[in-house]
Amino acid sequence: MSAEKVMNRWIVVIGGILIQLCLGAIYAWSAFTVKLANPPFEFTGTQTQWVFSLGLASFAFFMALIAGRWQAKSGPRVVAFTGGIVMGLGYIIGWLSGTNFWGILIGVGLIGGAGIGLAYVCPIAALVKWFPDKKGLITGLAVAGFGFGALIWVKLTQGFVFGPVKLTGDWPGLYGMGWTVNQVWLLYGILFAVLVALGSIVIVNPPQGWQPKGWTPPAAGAVSDTGVVNFKPGQMVARPQFWGLFLTFVFGAIAGLMVIGVIKLFGTGKLGEAGLEPQRIDEITGTAMGLFLALFNGLGRIIWGTISDFTGRKAAIILMCLAQGIMMLVFFWVGGSEWGLYIGAAIIGFNFGGNFALFPAATADFFGNKKVGENYPFVFLAYGVGGIVGPLLGGAMRDLGTESGNIGTWMWAFIPAGIACLLGAVIMIAMRPPKPLPEHHDA
Repeated sequence: MSAEKVMNRWIVVIGGILIQLCLGAIYAWSAFTVKLANPPFEFTGTQTQWVFSLGLASFAFFMALIAGRWQAKSGPRVVAFTGGIVMGLGYIIGWLSGTNFWGILIGVGLIGGAGIGLAYVCPIAALVKWFPDKKGLITGLAVAGFGFGALIWVKLTQGFVFGPVKLTGDWPGLYGMGWTVNQVWLLYGILFAVLVALGSIVIVNPPQGWQPKGWTPPAAGAVSDTGVVNFKPGQMVARPQFWGLFLTFVFGAIAGLMVIGVIKLFGTGKLGEAGLEPQRIDEITGTAMGLFLALFNGLGRIIWGTISDFTGRKAAIILMCLAQGIMMLVFFWVGGSEWGLYIGAAIIGFNFGGNFALFPAATADFFGNKKVGENYPFVFLAYGVGGIVGPLLGGAMRDLGTESGNIGTWMWAFIPAGIACLLGAVIMIAMRPPKPLPEHHDA
C-alpha cells in the first residue's frame, strides 16, 4: 500500500502533541502546592503530595488496565477523546470541592489522573505504527508535549516571566489577577476537555500492511531489533527483561516525580534559609519549575529519543540513569542557590523526560512494535509506583523538617533516589535482548 493513499503521518504527530500538552498539566502540580499549604486550604506537605501521587498512580493504572487493550480493540481516537473528557471533569470537580481535601483528592487526583491514563498511550501506540523507521525520535516527539505542557500551565498562573524577560509584558498571571486555585482548575478543566477532543480527531492507526516508503523491516531474527517477535503482555511479563525495564523505570520515576512534586516547597525552604525575599523566592522557584524543569523535561524526550536511535536504547538508558543518579546525590547542596536550583532542575528534568522516549521504544525493541500499545502500559505501571514513592517521600521529609526546624531532612529524600538511579544503570548494563521462543509468533 503506498503512502500517498493515506493521510500524512506528520498530521498524527501534531494531534498527538496537542493532546500531550494538556496531559502534561499533571507536572504543573508545584504551581498549586504552596497555595494549598497556606490558608484557606492549610494542607500538610504530605497531603499536597497525596493528590499528586494519586494522580500519578491513577494515570499509570488506568493506562495499563484499560487504555492499552481498549485502544487496541476500538482504535486510539475514541479512547483519547474519552480521556480528555474524564480529565476535564476531574479538574472541574476540584473546582467544586472548594477547600475539601477529599474532594480535591478524588477530583484532581483520581479522576484527573484516570483521564490522563486513558489518553496518554493513544498517540504513542499510533505513532510507533506510523514511524517504525524512527521509533526513538517519534516517541520523543509524541511525549515532548507532556513536558512542555507543564511550562504552559505553570506560567499561566504567574505570568510568562523568565528573569528580566517578560513575554506577556506586565500581565501578572491568573494568580496575580486574583484567581483562586479552584477557579484555575475550572478553566483548565474546560480547556483540557476541548483541546484533547480536537487532537483525538487525527489519532488513528495506519491501514493494515502500510509501511513508510523506502523503509525495509529488519530481517527476522535480527539481534539488534526484536521487533519482528511480537510478545503478548502475558508472555512479556514472564521475561526477566520486562522486570529489568520495570525496575529501572521505577527508579527514574521516583527521582523525577519527587522533584517535580516538591521543587517549589524545597526551593522556598532553601532560598528562604539563604535570606532571599519571599517575592524573589517565588520568582526563582517558579522559573526553576516552569522553565528549567518543564522545558528541559520536554527537550529531554526529543533529544534522548534521537540519541537512542544512534546509540541503541540500552546505552542511552544507562547514560541517562548515571547522569540522573549523580545529580540527585548532589541536588540538596546544588539547589541552595538561584542558578544551582536552575541547573539542577534542568538536568533532572532533562533526564526524567528521557524516560518517556526511551522506555516505550525499548519496549517495542524487546517485545515488538505490533503489541506496544498493549505491552507498554504494563511497563508504565512502574511510573505509578514511582509516583507514589517519590512525591510522598519528598513530602514526608519536608514535614519532618518543618516539625524539627531542620531543613537538612530534604537530603534523605534526594540521596536514596540518586542511589536508586545508579542501580538502574547497573541493571541495564546486565540487560540482554529476550530470546525468541517457538510459541512467540506474530499475532
